[in-house]
Amino acid sequence: MPLVSPAPDSPISPTERERRERDFRDALGDALPDLEAERVRTDVSLAPFTTFKIGGPADVFLEVETADELAAAVTSARQAKVPFFLLGMGANILIGDLGFRGVVIRNGAAHIEVEGTTVTAESGAIVWPTLIEAAVGAGLSGVEHYAGIPSTVGGALWQNLHFLSPPPERERTMFIEEVVTSAELLGSDGTRRTVGHDWFDFGYDYSTLHVTDDLVLSATFDLEAADSARLREVVDANLEWRGARHPPLDTQPSAGSIFKKIDGVGAGRLADWCGLKGTRIGGAMVTERHANILINVGGATARDVRHLIGYVQETVEREQGYRLSTEIGMIGEFGDLGSLPAHGWEDADGFVGGVPPGGHPDAHRDAERR
Repeated sequence: MPLVSPAPDSPISPTERERRERDFRDALGDALPDLEAERVRTDVSLAPFTTFKIGGPADVFLEVETADELAAAVTSARQAKVPFFLLGMGANILIGDLGFRGVVIRNGAAHIEVEGTTVTAESGAIVWPTLIEAAVGAGLSGVEHYAGIPSTVGGALWQNLHFLSPPPERERTMFIEEVVTSAELLGSDGTRRTVGHDWFDFGYDYSTLHVTDDLVLSATFDLEAADSARLREVVDANLEWRGARHPPLDTQPSAGSIFKKIDGVGAGRLADWCGLKGTRIGGAMVTERHANILINVGGATARDVRHLIGYVQETVEREQGYRLSTEIGMIGEFGDLGSLPAHGWEDADGFVGGVPPGGHPDAHRDAERR
């Protein structure tokens, strides 16, 4: 989930839109006087920049190419008091059909340096294949586990990227925190500082970045020397494993897992028990490969996805007694969606984190499974 500064729910006037663009351009020009003006574009469709291939236009769009440009762009948006959205690979998000009223900064800062067993990568570097190929090519182990997962380095730290340990055991979950030693951050006041591993307070799908306005400019990883051929075997095995369980993004666009994990019984398993694989609303469908993943089968709108999410939530609660909550970020303006489940119901009526008062999944093992 990338960094987002709040945009208003109500439409803005043309005058305010012009003010935001002008003030952002002025602040950015002061910070980066050599930046070509044409790199700041208007009314840019965001759908091509997301893994879901869904989303309306950004009022203002800028793709940065270095960590310095990233810091300048974010600081300029803050100084101009313009809502902004930091976009990486566009995974794990759903952008509204009406787009984003503000500045979208796409993070293309991707420089990587390898020195001994240490790898330092700017936050826009893509984990797979860019970071992993750099490490494997240098005979360094520690990031090969994440092959095939769409994420930037910044996103990997934000969510504590994780995957199963190498085959054949696959006995535990490997977290990116295990190899992160430090990171350079940009604070909300525009200052840059370096923090150590402990600052992140990593957890499952969590880091301190969730609760601060800091953003990652670069990260340093401490890896171990290993045989490149063996590392490539791990990469290939992980790609094969994911390919058998996840729809291919190039032909079946998706945002990844839609619903948060429920310990002891997966969200996808609950949806599968309800016979929801293949369920379709408009251009959005629950994939046959994994009931916790929705795909764009062609022309899907954010409205289609939101209604399919609501249908899955309502069905699972009715038939299994669990309430699913979403883990993807809802970005921008969605317009009038019609009837959808209200927000904030996950812990209502005795439920805790979507788990019914009985608590244990076995309490519902004999529930109807159609």
